[in-house]
Amino acid sequence: MFVFVQWKGFVSQFQIMNKLRSSGRNAGENYDRFIPNRSATDFDYARFVLTERNQNPGGASSTSQLPWIDSYRRHLAEAYNMERPRILAFRNKPHALAEPIPKHIQSPPPSPPSSPPPSKTRICDWVLEAPNIMDDFSLNLLDWGSCNVLCVALGNKAFLWNALDSTTTKLVTVEEKDGPIASVSWAPNGRHLAIGLSSSHVQLWDSVSLKLLKTLRGRHEGLVGSLAWNKQILTTGGRDGKIVNNDVREGSQVGTYRGHQQEVCGLKWSSTGQLLASGGNDNFVHIWDRSMSSLNSATGSLHRLEHRGPVRALAWCPFERNLLASGGGIGDECIKFWNNSGMCRNSFETGSEVCALLWDKNAHQLLSSHGSRHNQLSLWKYPSMVNRQNFNGHDSRVLFMTLSPDECTVASAAGDESIQFWEIFGKPEASKPPFAHSNCIR
Repeated sequence: MFVFVQWKGFVSQFQIMNKLRSSGRNAGENYDRFIPNRSATDFDYARFVLTERNQNPGGASSTSQLPWIDSYRRHLAEAYNMERPRILAFRNKPHALAEPIPKHIQSPPPSPPSSPPPSKTRICDWVLEAPNIMDDFSLNLLDWGSCNVLCVALGNKAFLWNALDSTTTKLVTVEEKDGPIASVSWAPNGRHLAIGLSSSHVQLWDSVSLKLLKTLRGRHEGLVGSLAWNKQILTTGGRDGKIVNNDVREGSQVGTYRGHQQEVCGLKWSSTGQLLASGGNDNFVHIWDRSMSSLNSATGSLHRLEHRGPVRALAWCPFERNLLASGGGIGDECIKFWNNSGMCRNSFETGSEVCALLWDKNAHQLLSSHGSRHNQLSLWKYPSMVNRQNFNGHDSRVLFMTLSPDECTVASAAGDESIQFWEIFGKPEASKPPFAHSNCIR
């Protein structure tokens, strides 16, 4: 009798559980099925567990018993050019930033602050792989031309990525004695491209025919890390501290500026083509008048502006004539605004080295890219310099930043071997999207 009571109780419990399960299914829940997430499965490790571990019960890997296997694989990869097959290939978007403290254990929210809340953070829209891109503050390795073609220098090679059809073309592989490539810059026509080399030479290329047009020699005594166009004038800045104006129609040198004591890191012509800003590793910004350039090496700039660190970030304001924004590197970490008389109108601490600057002419905003500590892009409202938004995704300092022809999309590159694209400044209704819908670039 005792056994029957227990069994009867067990049957009753079993019936109750069945009722709970059926009610759960009616509510849209299922407690007796488990569907794994295949996207999170490490298939390489699973294959190892099922095969190699069983073949090696002692726990030793089969390859560890063959010391020559690694050397064989390396030589095989080199012979078939398999070392970095994903040059300028799309990569998955970075993961969204996780909250440092779970919500359920956070402390109670404080009273409402008097100041505005912190700006929101965003991740990028697209990512391209850029293996072997150099992490060097004095180089300029990324530029977006007016024909919607992006040029990037990866070591001794320069690649063209067409944003309209997502095709990639290798423009050139320079010789070891000339490389690596130190700077790239599109001409205003979007067809011709200037490439500065470590050997002090500057090459002019036709991006359509993929032919070398000219090589400018003897302008500098070392690496040419900065380039800037002013119509048919190509201005070059070198490690020797010299700035040279070159007329590309004749391939002739038409003027020189001397003022920097160390290498020139950045060059920018104003929209009128009359003023040239140069930044250097000597912590100074010089403003030059085009008419002052001469073959006798002009040594007197209009203005000599000082930071506390090296300067490569320069941007002329598109809506306020002759207003220049400059950003300082490590030791300075400031964005400064200079008027046409060389006076500092405002100096703003960013808390991180400033690597590049871009203006948004439609909304009066300034975009900056940063290095140590932050490694992000930051959008500021001008002139209040209120932080509107931060853009995170890079794992190292964001050295290079360029704007699409429609002035809506920003491409940034860093030493983490990635080029990331951001829809920051808004897109005109009638404009076409800058990218074709594609999964990979070869």
